[in-house]
Amino acid sequence: MLTSGGDCQALNAAMRGVVKGLCSNLDDVEIFGFDDGYKGLIYSKYRMLGSSDFSGILTRGGTILGSSRQPFKLMRVPDENGLDKVEGMKHTYYKLGLDCLVILGGNGTHKTANLLREEGLNIVTLPKTIDNDLWGTDMTFGFTSAVNIATDAIDCIHTTAASHGRVFIVEVMGHKVGWLTLHSGIAGGADIILLPEIPYDIKKVVNAIEARNKAGKRFTILAVAEGAISEEDAKLSKKEFREKQKKNKYPSVSYEIAAKIEEATGSEVRITVPGHTQRGGSPCPYDRVLATRLGSAAAKLIMNEDYGYMVGMVNGETKKVPLQEVAGKLKMVDPQSSIIKEAKRIGISFGD
Repeated sequence: MLTSGGDCQALNAAMRGVVKGLCSNLDDVEIFGFDDGYKGLIYSKYRMLGSSDFSGILTRGGTILGSSRQPFKLMRVPDENGLDKVEGMKHTYYKLGLDCLVILGGNGTHKTANLLREEGLNIVTLPKTIDNDLWGTDMTFGFTSAVNIATDAIDCIHTTAASHGRVFIVEVMGHKVGWLTLHSGIAGGADIILLPEIPYDIKKVVNAIEARNKAGKRFTILAVAEGAISEEDAKLSKKEFREKQKKNKYPSVSYEIAAKIEEATGSEVRITVPGHTQRGGSPCPYDRVLATRLGSAAAKLIMNEDYGYMVGMVNGETKKVPLQEVAGKLKMVDPQSSIIKEAKRIGISFGD
């Protein structure tokens, strides 16, 4: 068992679900926990664990195994000592005589998991990410807990924004997708929500702020995804955009947006970046239930020797999803979805 990529709430709860599901139904279970994600599998760094190691961790954030990022694009690139990482992982797997490798992670993690499946290893995965961008599951564990934290940040901004009559930007995580910003923005009562999937026109953002001012509203709150992009930049090629970013003087998109709002309106703009607090703390009750259910369903697959799947949640039911269908696909926010239309109907601007 290993946890890979960025940490999040309910990783421990999910592992607990797997182990309790196995140990409650099988008499002899050996559990190998690999340290720091794929790194532990590559370099054969692991611990023997028992069911007692997974007691009392349902509410604990982070991961008891540790995690690290091992970019998929570098998996076939030998390390500084010339070690083939894929062969190293296979060697560890066969050396320990593993029946199955349980992997908890997000998009990059699932690409590597599918690669190991193609190499002949028995793999079962669980969908972990605060971004909720994994294809094949309606919900990833960690997402709802992160929504709660981002929403709390927006809630706290409301009182100071109202007191000072300023424009406030809260920058929300989510990488290349806007699920976290969308949900926390609606839940926190943001006036403007900017998502990667809906390129914004800064003039329309300014117009929305000025419309609030004319209506006698003392403040405006923007929930801005870290991957938000302007209509101008969205037309650039990936190479052109990367070159432009290298010359960008702003630490993130929120600071660029703030500067343009100040220039156009003369209003003071303040920026809040909750950052990695969104990954931290105890999992919320929803995530504890979700992770436990997914872990239990993974245990069933293992007992049935049914490998090569991610366990997802679809329409409220656990479902096995072929790894080859999951790997490399992002679940984006659909700009034409009902949640976007409903948000616009109540007056939220998306800058488009």
